[in-house]
Amino acid sequence: MKQRHLYVLVVILLVAGISAIVYKWKVLNFPLQPQVETEVWTMQARVEYQPRRGPNTVQLQIPKRPPGFAVLDERFIASNYSQLEEEHGSAREVQWSTRRARGAQVLYYRATVVRSTENPELGGKPRVGDPPILEEPHATAAQAVLEDVRDYSADIATYAQELVRRFIAESPSEQVLLLREDRQTSTQLAEFIVELLASRKIPARVIQGFQLAESQTQFELLPWLQVHNGTDWVTIDLRTAADGWPENFFLWTTSRQPVLVVEDNPKASVSFTVSRNLADALAMAERRLEVQNENLVKYSLLSLPLQTQQVYQVLLMIPIGAFIMLVLRNLIGIKTYGTFMPVLVALAFRDTGVLAGILLFLSVVGSGLLVRFYLERLRLLLVPRLTAVLIIVVLLMALVSVLSNRLDIEVGLSIALFPMVIMAMTIERMSIAWEERGAGHAIKEAIGTLIVSALAALAMSWNPLEHFVFVFPEILLVLLAFTLMLGRYSGYRITELFRFRALAREVGAADTEAPAPPPTEPKA
Repeated sequence: MKQRHLYVLVVILLVAGISAIVYKWKVLNFPLQPQVETEVWTMQARVEYQPRRGPNTVQLQIPKRPPGFAVLDERFIASNYSQLEEEHGSAREVQWSTRRARGAQVLYYRATVVRSTENPELGGKPRVGDPPILEEPHATAAQAVLEDVRDYSADIATYAQELVRRFIAESPSEQVLLLREDRQTSTQLAEFIVELLASRKIPARVIQGFQLAESQTQFELLPWLQVHNGTDWVTIDLRTAADGWPENFFLWTTSRQPVLVVEDNPKASVSFTVSRNLADALAMAERRLEVQNENLVKYSLLSLPLQTQQVYQVLLMIPIGAFIMLVLRNLIGIKTYGTFMPVLVALAFRDTGVLAGILLFLSVVGSGLLVRFYLERLRLLLVPRLTAVLIIVVLLMALVSVLSNRLDIEVGLSIALFPMVIMAMTIERMSIAWEERGAGHAIKEAIGTLIVSALAALAMSWNPLEHFVFVFPEILLVLLAFTLMLGRYSGYRITELFRFRALAREVGAADTEAPAPPPTEPKA
């Protein structure tokens, strides 16, 4: 296979893995670190009214894909009422109906909301509304205000800002005072400004919402003005005349209809309460993903039962330990017993602890090695000898557990987590290396095995890394790409540079002591 093919495969794996991680982090808001908390708001609209005789109908405007937020859960609390949800463009409403009701009626709409980048900014087709129908002297006053605003503006946005500024000024003009006298509420004033802009063929609309605060607060829906400048909608604060989308602004509705309509009941009221809490960011991201795209959760590790998830939290760390072993063996040159035996030992170190695990490992392997040397004198065949060593390892592990229990040493009880077969094979290979290459070589490989196992265990038991690999298993594609690249490396290892250092000195000394070649005479 050509080397170019390998490079193309590595690039594909890197792009696929990194792209998936960035998408889940930036778009789906999965946390990079464990135990990260995110803000969660619980919003409640409380409707109260005195019913009339006969049937009653209640219409309440509710959120629909608010920009910058995602609605995770909704509850409609209205006993003995039928419920109907309808959507009208970018607006949404719920309608409750009942045949007969007695006494004061209280209905609730409750929603759980978190921040999200899924919902786009508020759009919509611009539409010019109906101009106001005014009688004198109001018509003349409105005409004078609009003409005066035109002289102090440069475009549609500044025209709307200047108009708002005139109506909210502390010392307004006589014309503005005249126009404001029948419009006491902020919503009535906002609707009137939209009508004035319509008389100048400027598309405008009123949106309603509130800015989220830190603690539990009772809110009142406030209107904001939006004008279309030909390309985008510009949001203007009706209290300061500042433009731009407000920070922490939660859009409740864009409907031109009143927020609450109770048929033939003008005294009906609605109040809003918002409470802020902190919740686990991963749980909220999973819940948000279920709402927005249920299939992404069904075909992910998050859909597995909790016990299975805990198993995969361990299994997904094995490639991390294997990659660390690959780097330590192929680049640094540390010798170990077996290829993946240090990784399996590292799994046991995750529960016993590195220092305690090393002590338990040395005690079992050391005792088993003495028994192995004794079995050598019995001249047993390979399979019976391995079986005998395995039996001895199990007995030694049981002995260590019993002694630890009597001495109240809890760490010794976790020795049962060590892989027994791997321990038996380690004792067998160490004894063979001891006989064939000497005690120094056998002890050197044993130390290398413990070093690799300890470093792999530290990485595999690091909680932030364990969380990252489980939430973003696509990182294994990146790890596979680096593994494929290291698979072609056949150069010197770091330990070999120290190993051949003396030889390099001899070659350098020979080069300096070599006599210079005699000068050659130029040809005639």
